[in-house]
Amino acid sequence: MKQISTFVIILFSFQISFAQNQTDLPKRDIKKNEISINPLNLIAFGALDIGYERVLNNNSTLGFDLFYSLVDRDNDEDFISTDDIFDKEIAFTTSFKYFFGNRIARGFYVEGFGMLSSGEHEEYIEVFDSQGNFISASDVEQDYTDFAIGFAVGGKFVTKNGFFIDIGFGIGRNLFSNKSPDIIVRPNLYLGYRF
Repeated sequence: MKQISTFVIILFSFQISFAQNQTDLPKRDIKKNEISINPLNLIAFGALDIGYERVLNNNSTLGFDLFYSLVDRDNDEDFISTDDIFDKEIAFTTSFKYFFGNRIARGFYVEGFGMLSSGEHEEYIEVFDSQGNFISASDVEQDYTDFAIGFAVGGKFVTKNGFFIDIGFGIGRNLFSNKSPDIIVRPNLYLGYRF
């Protein structure tokens, strides 16, 4: 009986010691919401690209991005050529990021994403007659709507007052339409604020 009492007293003293250490810890980062904008897409491609991200736990976030082209793709002489980069005119992307390290949702990450996009894609079309003889060929603009899945890698660097930069690169594949581009790229340079 004396051994059990001694064991309980030792266990209880460890519990009190552990509880005191917990109260001495600095406050944790409890900011869980982020808003951001991609200035690269705005300046170089004339597209508004804004995002919202929610911190789920120390190592993961769930994000939503809206991409909307502000320029007429038929007359983009003033902007960088967007052929095979951004055929999309509007896109909605959902992403899940997993962060490596012990800081809350910051540092290097891997990302899985799904993107629903719509736009015009130029496709090289060859026309043959019923006997298989070549008639003509030309580049044709085709409207499309498609869903892509992909992955990305990057890094998010957050200041003490909540401002951050998120730099990454993603690649994915459209799944359903033969009028859409096969491969999509997702260069990310987001500036934002965590609150």
